[in-house]
Order: sequence, then structure tokens, then C-alpha cells
Amino acid sequence: MSLPPGFLDDLRARVPISRIVGRQVTWDLRKSNQAKGDWWAPCPFHSEKTASFHVDDQKGFYYCFGCHAKGDALGFLREAEGMGFLDAVAVMAAEAGVPMPERSPREQAQTDRRTELTVVMDRAVRWFRLQLQTGAGAAARDYLAGRGLDGAALDRFEIGFAPDLRQGLIRHLTEAGIPEAMAIEAGLAIKPDADGGRGGRDGGAPYDRFRGRIIFPIRDGRGRCISFGGRAMDPNARAKYLNGPETALFDKGRNLYNLGPARAAVAKGQPLIVAEGYMDVIALVRAGIEGAVAPLGTAITGDQLQLMWRVSPEPVIALDGDAAGLRAAMRLIDLALPLTGPGQALRFALLPPGQDPDDLIRAGGPGAMRAVLDQAQPLVDLLWRRETEGRSFDSPERKAALDKTLADAIARIPDTATRDHYAAELKRQRWALFAPARTERGRFARRGEPPPPVPQTRASTLVAADSGEALIEAVILALCATHPDLIPRVESRLERLDPADPGRAALVHDLLAGVSSAQGRAALDAIMGDPHVRSAPAIAHPVSAGDAAEPMLLNALDRIEAHRSAREEIARAEAEIEGLADEGLTWRVTQSTRARQQADHPDLGGDSGVVGDQRSLADQFAAARAQAEALIRDRRR
Repeated sequence: MSLPPGFLDDLRARVPISRIVGRQVTWDLRKSNQAKGDWWAPCPFHSEKTASFHVDDQKGFYYCFGCHAKGDALGFLREAEGMGFLDAVAVMAAEAGVPMPERSPREQAQTDRRTELTVVMDRAVRWFRLQLQTGAGAAARDYLAGRGLDGAALDRFEIGFAPDLRQGLIRHLTEAGIPEAMAIEAGLAIKPDADGGRGGRDGGAPYDRFRGRIIFPIRDGRGRCISFGGRAMDPNARAKYLNGPETALFDKGRNLYNLGPARAAVAKGQPLIVAEGYMDVIALVRAGIEGAVAPLGTAITGDQLQLMWRVSPEPVIALDGDAAGLRAAMRLIDLALPLTGPGQALRFALLPPGQDPDDLIRAGGPGAMRAVLDQAQPLVDLLWRRETEGRSFDSPERKAALDKTLADAIARIPDTATRDHYAAELKRQRWALFAPARTERGRFARRGEPPPPVPQTRASTLVAADSGEALIEAVILALCATHPDLIPRVESRLERLDPADPGRAALVHDLLAGVSSAQGRAALDAIMGDPHVRSAPAIAHPVSAGDAAEPMLLNALDRIEAHRSAREEIARAEAEIEGLADEGLTWRVTQSTRARQQADHPDLGGDSGVVGDQRSLADQFAAARAQAEALIRDRRR
């Protein structure tokens, strides 16, 4: 149905939003200013005692400062009362005293047909419920009693029974004057083909779709019965659960079981819990967890996700703790990522293996189920688990593959802020996975790295001369803390810094993960207390001397890496001096020493063109060679 231009604007102008909202809330007249159309009330979408829900007649919008629900009058009718768009427009038009635009004959016929089908569905609900009380329903009653469902539960969920009769329901409907064609159109009966199929060609009398099954009515958000689900009593039935087909009333990918009552419970402060099936929902509701819904025999669809988010900004997906439940959770990640963002999040509660909500509640009571829900994980944790669980990352290629997979996944998130937070959290988890492990001496050592230098190496002239390495390390950490925008440019080098001091190691983790720990803060305070560090221009004056920060940081990293490379080369040289010291060994130690000296004195590079600088570098190279040869001679003695 198309609406004339300006029709909705005319309705909004004629009907103050407070008149629509006022049907659902109690205004706080002490806080409200009626003359200005400024209204306050407790929010109808979540349980609260204070009036944080604001309605502005002049702007025509509502907003809750607690749960952040917002919208106009039409949006309120759809969210608070579960109306469709045209139904909400019709309510607004009635309030304004304005006739609705006439529908086209085709639209009117479709609306009338849907109304007729709902009458048929209501009659079927009553018939199924009556059959549960007959002798034919005795086994079904026993089964339900064994599952803990008393009469109140049967009434609340309108549970019924379809006897194992070929034409039980359809005969009842035709006797009530309902044509067979309408029963077929409602999905209650099947017309066989002439060849024995179900294509609709005349192949015999229609027969009941549901036979020998416990029946669960499926209602939409407005409470209208739109279909049924049936659980087979015969354990050898081809399908344990059977849902009605797609009809003019029922689109299973756009509806949820128990949607209306769950929405009312969420409005009162309960979480929205998404279980797998009808019995799970019933068990949760009976345990006091009333905001429970379930998809209708299929994997969760994008439309169902959007429907959930209209009820709650963060539904909890409670899945069975078996392989199928985990697979369903993992598939949902890919569906949810392109849709997630502020106000559209998911959490996952994974039940113990082999148990569904009904099993868990019967074994441990409602408290056991609440404990599982309280431990629900955010979607980002499940994404990390999917990409890392059971896998080895013992090579750079495997680590790079993980990085690419995660980057590709979060690139699908449309909201920039959400995407950035995902990246930060995944970086934190990556650091935790690949973080240095403590050795017996308390020092951090990366998995698979060579053992630390032997004591003789630590006492060698080359290492002992490097008394300023701790200061260089302090400058690197202070620069990164003062100029965090530089961290992404040196991230991999910062990961390799690997401080021996646990406090500094914690600070490295904080800088890379974008978090703050007590140990890291204490280490940073100690570093900033050093006058040599604090006096550096890029640290003392981060704004005015900010341009000098990056060159200073890169040089400091060059120096500390060169120092450590030289130390490792000496360690390897000492290990190799079992035979004659050859020219190759001397050359390697010399080159390592030269690299360290160049890092310490970047102004002495070979491109300056200054003869004095060239001679100075040559002198240093000669001294390094002599030092290396002396070290080898001493070690040979």
C-alpha cells in the first residue's frame, strides 16, 4: 500500500507523540513540563524506578537515557506494541481523525484473506488443545508430564495434540464451514498430486499435515497464531520436529517462537535469550527466564537477527553444548559481523556438553542456567576461538595466516568504531597467545628462542660496555607512552623488545593491547621518574617537539636491536670457538660490532662525504676488529 506524499508528516503534526506514548507509561508530572510538551516517565522498554524516558512533543521524538531507546510515534507503536508499519499508521490516523488512504483492490483482498486465515488458525488451536484432553492424547500428556509441564504450562503455551488421523482436523474445519482450500492455504492440510506428490493436482482427498504430534502454536509479535510446530510421538518418525510451511501468514525466517511474551519480559528488564527449540524456551520461561525465544526449525537468519535487535541491543545466544550447537554458533559469526555495531551486539552462552537448557535446569535448577548465562562471551571471543582452537602457530607463515583471517573477518564490520575495538581486542588476545613465557629466572623468553647467553658472555667486554641498554629501553617505552600514535608503525619491533624486567614487560603488553594494568602503570611511573628520560625534548614537550619523536624512537630501536644482535653474535661465537678461529668468525663478530656502533652514532654513516667522519668510522671498525680478535684469543686460552 502506497501512502500519499506528506501523509505521515500530517499525522505527526496532528497527533502529539505524548498521546501515543502516554498509553503505555505513567508520566512523572513533577519532572515534566506539560505546557512545553516536555514529558518524562520510567522507560517502558526496561525496568527502572526513575524517570529517564524523555518525550518531546515539539520534536516528535522519544529517547531513554538509560537503555538509549529512541524513535518517533510510529516507531514507538512498532517497538512497544509490536505493530506492523501499516497497523501503526492506522492507529495514528485514527487518533488524528484522518481516514486511511484506500488500498488497491489487490491489497485489500490480500488483507482480507490474511484475516480469514487467522480465524482458521485460531479454530485449529482450539481443536488441537481439545485433542490433548482426549483418550488419544494420553501418551502425549504422559510425555509432557515427564518433561515437568503442569496444567499451567500447557495453558500458557497453548500446547495441544494432533491425533494420528489422516483427516481429523480437516474434517473438523469443513464441518465448521471452512473450505478445504483455505485449510491447505493455511498450511494445515496437504493436497496430494495425482502421481502421489504434493504439487496440488487432484490426486485424492486432502489430509492433515500434523498427525501423531504434540502441537506448539506459533504466534507473531501481535499475538496472532501464524503457524504450528509439531513434535513426533513416534521415535521412528522421519522428522522429530515439523513446522508449518511458508504461507501468507507465516515466514519462518522472519519470526521467532514466543516473541510477544519475550518482548514484554525484556521491557521489564529481563535479558533476551535465544534458545534452539520450543521445549528449551518453555523450560527457560518456567525457570523465571521469561525473555526466551527460538528460531523456527532453521539456522538464525539475518531478518531474525534484526528482529532480535529490535527487542534487545544484546541478545544472548544459548546453544546446546554439543558439536551441532558449536557449529551453529560458528556459522552465526559470519552472519552477524556485517550487521553488528553500536546497539547491535551478541553474546554466546555455551551449555555443558550434551545438555540443553531443559536438561541443565532439571539437573541444577534455574541457578545453574543463570550461571551459564552470566558467563556468556562476546562475539569477538567466539571469533578468536574459531580461528585459533586446535591449531598450531609455530611459524611466521601460520601467524600471518591468522592475522589475515582475523583482519578479513573484522573488515566486514561496517561501523568504524566497532571495527577498531574488535581490532584492539584481537590484538590483546594475539599478544596473550604469542606473549613471552617466563623462564626459571623470571625473565621473559619467546617460545623457541635460543637460550640466554652464558655467564661468560654476560661478563664479556662487549656486553659489559653496554651499560646504557636499559636507558635506551626506557626511552623507547616513554616515547610510545607519550606518543601512542607511533605504536602501529613500530608494533612488530615493540613486540620483540622483550624487557627482562616484568614491570616493563607488562607495560609493553599494555601499549600493544591498548589497555592499562597496575604493573604497567607502575613501570611507566618509574621510567618517567628518571631525569635522563624525562628531559628528552620529545618526552618533556610532546606537543612542541612532537616531530622529533618518530626519528628518536626509530633510532632508539635501531640501537637496542643492534646491541642485542651483537650480544647474540658473541654468544654464538663463544659456542663455536672449539676449533681454530677463522676469518669468517672474526668478520661476523666485527660486522655485529660495527652495526652497533653505527646505531649508536648515526651521524657517522658512509653518505656524509666528510673525510673526518670516514676516518672516525674506519678507526672504530679497526678497534672493533681488534676487540673481536682479542676476545677469540682470550677464549682459546
